Amino acid sequence: MDLADIARRLEIEDLYTEYAACLDSDDLERWPEFFAEDCRYRITSAENHDAGLPIGLIYATSRKMLADRVSALRGANIYEPQRYRHLISGLRISGYSTDGMDVEASFLVIRTMQDGEMIVFAAGRYLDRVVPDDNGWKFARKLVVLDSRQIDTLLAIPL
Repeated sequence: MDLADIARRLEIEDLYTEYAACLDSDDLERWPEFFAEDCRYRITSAENHDAGLPIGLIYATSRKMLADRVSALRGANIYEPQRYRHLISGLRISGYSTDGMDVEASFLVIRTMQDGEMIVFAAGRYLDRVVPDDNGWKFARKLVVLDSRQIDTLLAIPL
């Protein structure tokens, strides 16, 4: 790896670190800023992904749709207050071209409820496409592939 490759990798690692910090600190209004204007965000099960099924538990096709989701979370949806803690590891750049990179990473999300109960809420992998932007890197595609097909009904906050 040359210095440019190392710098690019550190920028991508920073993107994932800031993404997790945004969600974990409940700064959801900032969440859409991690995405390109024309983006795709989908949460699906590994079973559906492996079968090539396009079914998604959550699916958005633009940054504006992501912003609408945050507005709904804040104003329309009713759910018990909770905290997430994202652990992201195994970052791997699986493809590179002049217009972006394909990045894979494993994730684990611990959810803490108001009463202090903690559970492993979600585990899986991100299959992402990141593209350069004037302010660094943005997600053009974030595909969240959950290891389990059992999905908690409290899937409200983005993963």
